[in-house]
Amino acid sequence: MPRVCAGFGVLRKAFEMFSPPTSERMTSRIVLTYGSFDLFHQGHARLLQRLSMLGSELIVGCSTDAYNEAMGVPAVTSYAQRRLVLESCRFVSRVIAEQDWDQKYTDIVNYNVSVFAMGDEWTGQFDHLEDITQVLYVLRGEMIGTRRPFHAVHETPLRAVASG
Repeated sequence: MPRVCAGFGVLRKAFEMFSPPTSERMTSRIVLTYGSFDLFHQGHARLLQRLSMLGSELIVGCSTDAYNEAMGVPAVTSYAQRRLVLESCRFVSRVIAEQDWDQKYTDIVNYNVSVFAMGDEWTGQFDHLEDITQVLYVLRGEMIGTRRPFHAVHETPLRAVASG
């Protein structure tokens, strides 16, 4: 069952709950997350820092301009700029392009992902991935601000301004 964590103290405890005892831990524990990371700010950096503490490697899927457009939430800064900022962040091990909603399953398998982490606004949307990895939904509003997920953008004619 996926976990929704109230804060990163709780997130660390959730990590410990799902982790084998120290002597049995894998030498490599890969964490994967996705987002647009538009107008990168300290909240994004804090989130990435805390997610990086869950494993030995943090992979970030950065949504491309075409993907953002297709989802109805165009980015303010270009994909190339957002990718460069993420690549320069010391908490991020690798940046991959998010080009399609369905690529998550393939990415988890191809990168041998141990933890798939998304913001709590996505709760329930990725439960189907639990058969191949640990799914973790983190409360991020206090660190990043809130942004309506792509699946909610189409539920109303009003669109949220891209802030996170």
